[in-house]
Amino acid sequence: MTAAARLIVLRHAKSAWPDVPDQDRPLAERGRADAPAAGRWLREHRMVPDLVVCSTSRRTRETWELAVAELGADPPVRYDDRAYRAEAEELIALLREVPPSAGTVLLVGHRPEVQDLVLSLAEDTGSQDLARVREKYPTTGIAVLDLVGDWPGLGHGTAELSAFAVPRGTPAEPANTDQ
Repeated sequence: MTAAARLIVLRHAKSAWPDVPDQDRPLAERGRADAPAAGRWLREHRMVPDLVVCSTSRRTRETWELAVAELGADPPVRYDDRAYRAEAEELIALLREVPPSAGTVLLVGHRPEVQDLVLSLAEDTGSQDLARVREKYPTTGIAVLDLVGDWPGLGHGTAELSAFAVPRGTPAEPANTDQ
């Protein structure tokens, strides 16, 4: 299949659960280690987006900020309230608005919505990656979808899942307090 466009779907890194509204939850220590690993994975696999669409939640913004620092590029980012708590159909509608000049788009969002989006868009080829997405979409999970058509034609079964990865980082060493 020759892809007309590519969609990369990144679930935010592991978040903390302080007593704050859901929209304001920050990344946990593990999330702060895993988000840069996602950026390195994207760089190593030459998955540099032309445009990033990111939910406005704190944890998605922090995930993208840490990932892009490892990417080796600085693509334009559109922070969009509609990507927060949007269902798959709403995310598809949002992605249909992507300009045709954006050949590769990265969406940073939440589960279960990103999982539902990937399962909706991906043609069921019986691949192991698709089975893994169906089973679980962990934090910092990255799905790569090659689209059959253009952004306005995005819909059910119009993509092929070409990769699914879950990059992990190493948490920072605790500060030495003996000195």
